[in-house]
Amino acid sequence: MKLGLALGYWGQMPSPDWVERAVTAEQLGFSSVWTAEAWGSDALTPLAYLAARTERIELGTSVMQLAARTPTATAMSAITMDYLSNGRFRLGLGVSGPQVVEGWYGRPSNKPLTRTREYVEIIRRVLAREEPLEFQGEFHQHPYHGDGSVGLGKPLKSIVHPLRRHIPIYLGAEGPKNVAQTAQIADGWLPLYYSPYRQDVYADQLVDAKDDFEIASLAAFIVTPDDKPETIEDALAMQRAMLAFYIGGMGAKGQNYHTKLAARMGLGEQAEKIQEMFLDGHGDQAVGEVPVSFADEISLVGTPERIRDRVQAWKESAVTEILVHANDAEHLRQAAELILPA
Repeated sequence: MKLGLALGYWGQMPSPDWVERAVTAEQLGFSSVWTAEAWGSDALTPLAYLAARTERIELGTSVMQLAARTPTATAMSAITMDYLSNGRFRLGLGVSGPQVVEGWYGRPSNKPLTRTREYVEIIRRVLAREEPLEFQGEFHQHPYHGDGSVGLGKPLKSIVHPLRRHIPIYLGAEGPKNVAQTAQIADGWLPLYYSPYRQDVYADQLVDAKDDFEIASLAAFIVTPDDKPETIEDALAMQRAMLAFYIGGMGAKGQNYHTKLAARMGLGEQAEKIQEMFLDGHGDQAVGEVPVSFADEISLVGTPERIRDRVQAWKESAVTEILVHANDAEHLRQAAELILPA
């Protein structure tokens, strides 16, 4: 089992010690550090800075949003980042939801599977650099000859020879068809939440995955002084709030990937109830509806002994790398001691 640090995206401003945490993670044996983007900070710029401050740890985006950039622009960034990091870059991509795609980026959000498939294929071709780019898809055309074209486009090949002709591509996916496609076209998968106790939820969708397919899953990591039920519940408060926000608020009624995933993972009609409460302005009540047991399944919380015991379930699952948020050096040290040992 590998261990990664999830820095996420910035809130109102960057954390003052985000660079130091990444450097410390490298020193402790973490295999990767990941940044994200929502509608504030971007995922690439912090990684470029970390490339100069680290030497071995791999640098991943979890995730870059497809609507934010054309596939060729993303390929250019990947080539550049891979050189800056001396071959340590992992390209994590995701479509995001309609509220972000259409509300923030001003782009259409239909047919996410086709958009993703075309996007990845174009990046693969740019990186391979075998021939000038010619691609005529439903959403992407190179050269472009549609409305507004002046007819002067020509097939082009990257001026820069990539350091690696195959940069690992990870996809953030939740829906069954999206996960199945990810297993077919990507090198890795970035599930938002994964339960090693419910592997059947994803089993059918991963049957086409290659032997070296990577699954890098987020897991809340919190060490507690004891394993009393009330202590575990208190420790999971932030995780339950996050789940309520994603299940309830990250999407519209009837069109929220997170709500549908929670339902498939055992919450059933309760997932819809959480969404209804959240959308009706009752966020605190929605948090109370998130089962502690569910939050516990997708987390590593408790005393060191309890965490060591529960890590075993992750090691016996399809997950190859656990990504943890850590607020300081002590949390990083604890994660390394409890998760990395064989």
